[in-house]
Amino acid sequence: FLLNRSSDLSSGLLAEFGPEPGRRVGVLVDHLVSGSKESRLAADIDDPHVLLLGHPYVDIWQAVKPAAVRIDAWPEVPRGEDWKQGVCAELGWGEPADGWRRVLSGVEGFRDLQPALLGAVERLIDFVTEPA
Repeated sequence: FLLNRSSDLSSGLLAEFGPEPGRRVGVLVDHLVSGSKESRLAADIDDPHVLLLGHPYVDIWQAVKPAAVRIDAWPEVPRGEDWKQGVCAELGWGEPADGWRRVLSGVEGFRDLQPALLGAVERLIDFVTEPA
């Protein structure tokens, strides 16, 4: 079960799925930091069969090791500026769709991802596959 937008947390999809013992939900939430829209929505979910985890990246692209996309580091983008637009402009990658193609083509396997993301995904997998 994947929620890929923060609005999915409040849209009733979780209730529709019906988490229960043996039917757990693990959610990886972008921008799950104190005071964010995502953290406010997540605070409303109190179900022992739902595990919400965040990751420490501004955008999921940051979870890709820079070397995988042949850069030294992800550029710093000023707060309030669209991160993908800023990265693409700084790196000369064109539009975010062009950048996404670069990121996708650079990742060959899990070793190209940052350990913090892998750890969160492993925790979610453990949670949803644990016997009831």
